[in-house]
Amino acid sequence: MLTATTLLLGIVTLLGGGALLVRGASEIATGYGVSPLVIGLTVVGFGTSSPELVINVLGAARGATDLAFGNVIGSNISNLALVLGVTALVAPITMGSQLVRREIPLLLLATTIAAVLALDSPLEQRDALIGRSDSVVLLLLFCIFVYMVVLDFVRAKQVDPLLVEVESYPLLSQRSADPWRWPMAIGGCALLFLGGKLTIDSGVELAAGLGISATIIGLFIVAIGTSLPELVTSILAAVKKEPDLALGNIVGSNLFNTLVVLPASGVVEPIAVPAGGLFDLAVSWVLVALLIPVFFVGQARLGRTIGGMLLLAYLAYAAVRVTSG
Repeated sequence: MLTATTLLLGIVTLLGGGALLVRGASEIATGYGVSPLVIGLTVVGFGTSSPELVINVLGAARGATDLAFGNVIGSNISNLALVLGVTALVAPITMGSQLVRREIPLLLLATTIAAVLALDSPLEQRDALIGRSDSVVLLLLFCIFVYMVVLDFVRAKQVDPLLVEVESYPLLSQRSADPWRWPMAIGGCALLFLGGKLTIDSGVELAAGLGISATIIGLFIVAIGTSLPELVTSILAAVKKEPDLALGNIVGSNLFNTLVVLPASGVVEPIAVPAGGLFDLAVSWVLVALLIPVFFVGQARLGRTIGGMLLLAYLAYAAVRVTSG
């Protein structure tokens, strides 16, 4: 009981640290004259992934690669099925942004490459491993993605709906730099480190106490906990009738998880793909692939019916994965 409480405390500390770091970093950027739009694009897509990044890097450094793998893949799955499903139930999502339209195929490509890199067992007859060279490849792909996004932004000949919605992001409403911006950023980093340590230690201990794999703890408890910022951001965006922001937040977060969080962990310590890991990667790939016909065929709209189906799919996946260990 104490271990479970410590795990929850660690996740809450992570979320608080991430929020504080994002706020402090945004205020610092504002103080240096960085465009609010640039800050918003960074915060919306990648800022909410700081808890996953800390969990994975610290987990890899401490040898808890099963929990790290489960956290990043579980976060991707929960974003696409749980977060997107709940958001669609709140308000249907219609895509109008060309930037998001570009990112979805890129996410499918990135997810495909990550899955192929984990196919060591059938392709090379050795234990599946996301090693340091694999991780460097993924990080290089992220550099290409950033270049493409910046190029799209610079060359844009008309106002993109996502950019309009990002500028209304609540974090950007205060344009004057907060005098506490540096303490907030430093305090956020400290809380992230403390929360990460508590989460990893208690997660591994809880898995051992329950007799289950640490991957399961990462896939569901830690992943869902660290996905709460994406859930809140997307629901608020849906309520405010900002569908491109809701979808862009999820897609951007998954791209960051796949091309930064996972390889950053692999650079620190090669990540062995745990038992059932290929199934997790396959589920993640299928969920991304489903976005193609939903948003690129017909009205480019994800309604409540599909949202409900995504939630049911997540519950079915959770039941299968937990019972299979």
